Amino acid sequence: MIFKGVRNGKPYRDHGLTTRDWAKIPPRQFRLDQLTTVTTALALDKLLSEDSTFYGDLFAHVVRWHGEMYLEDGLHRAVRSALRNRHVIHARLLDLDALHPEGTSPAVGPGVGGDEEDTAPISRRSAAPAPPRPRADAHGWTEPPDRRATR
Repeated sequence: MIFKGVRNGKPYRDHGLTTRDWAKIPPRQFRLDQLTTVTTALALDKLLSEDSTFYGDLFAHVVRWHGEMYLEDGLHRAVRSALRNRHVIHARLLDLDALHPEGTSPAVGPGVGGDEEDTAPISRRSAAPAPPRPRADAHGWTEPPDRRATR
């Protein structure tokens, strides 16, 4: 068996990460037999294409949710690695378990619970408001007296 499991669809809600957000996560190695795919379809033309990652992220995307690791993006790269007898891929990990410790994880799926916050993407939710940003001129030094007079 190549993967731990195969399922059709994500068991967790949309996390709302953009390509730029994913790029901030450092890649690491994952064994294919630890990953559950969230896609059942495999396009042979993408699998055989040499430049399939030309416009996308070079690394696959893995999401940890409730202790399981799901291959969200990069199925074709993972299968290509398996066909070459490589049982490890490099991927970026979004750890939803770390974002929402046990017992505080939001319910699965949109509309669960019926309020607006339940359907908001995970990355846009925050526990406390962000601290106020410093003013643009709050750099810690003052202008010389001769320059202040000309304003």
